[in-house]
Amino acid sequence: MGKPALLRLHRWITLVFALPLFVIIATGLILSVEPVVQTAGIGGPAIDAGRVVELIERHDPDGKARGLFINAGSQSMKLQGSNAPAIDLATGEAVSAGSTLSNVFLWARFTHERLIGQAWLVTASTVALVIILLLGIVMGLPRLRNTLSGWHKGTAWFTLPPILLSPLTGLCMAFGLTFQAAPVSGADGRPLALPDAIRMVAASHELSRVISIGTRGDRMMARLYDGGELRAYAVTSAGVTPLPRNWPRLIHEGNWSALIGSPLNVVTSIALLTLLSTGLLIWARRTLRKRRPRADGPTDVAMAGSR
Repeated sequence: MGKPALLRLHRWITLVFALPLFVIIATGLILSVEPVVQTAGIGGPAIDAGRVVELIERHDPDGKARGLFINAGSQSMKLQGSNAPAIDLATGEAVSAGSTLSNVFLWARFTHERLIGQAWLVTASTVALVIILLLGIVMGLPRLRNTLSGWHKGTAWFTLPPILLSPLTGLCMAFGLTFQAAPVSGADGRPLALPDAIRMVAASHELSRVISIGTRGDRMMARLYDGGELRAYAVTSAGVTPLPRNWPRLIHEGNWSALIGSPLNVVTSIALLTLLSTGLLIWARRTLRKRRPRADGPTDVAMAGSR
């Protein structure tokens, strides 16, 4: 397959998936900031485990909640799997309106992972993005010029590792590939009750560093920041044990290091948006340029006939 054919394929795949890719990349840009925002809030006041358990028992007396989300920055918490709104840790009352930023992140995550409720469309668009990037690589090194096409090609080649790694790690997450060093075995017996899990986590970690505690599959898990990295822990009656790192997820979300991974993901998202927008502009300009002579043709013929 020659370079013109590769270019046409590169162009048409982009046109077909342009809209879903724009939404996925734009929401990814929003989510890129989340690790920095989360780590900025963990240095706040300490969160008392007894207070958290008390509020859970008050707002979820039937014990239906599967987990708990903690927002140390706003000093609030939200129960997972129940209709209870966010709860203010200081007053113990339901918050009428949650944090605007938290709601934006929640919307962005849902859209980024499911788009319009169609997770397959996200996967298909991500596969398309990988193919588009690979076609660009196969077409060879570009001649860098100060033109729209030159900036398009230069952006792609100078940011190639992160812009290729981002969709590849996303596909690993979609297909359940974790590359964990050790197999993750299920917990022995039934998972701990949520209040017991909170006390267990609080015994070894500050709750202000915790993002979530909850049941996942057959185990109780906690996700918390440890040294700038968002780690997953198994919570059992024997203690709180770190789980093997899920590297595709850590890299994709930038949680391997909030201070480095988050800005890197911002740059990656901006580069992908630049490639998408410049690619569409290049196509639009070439399409209009080809149509212009055809539009002028009949006029020229009419003028020639009148002479």
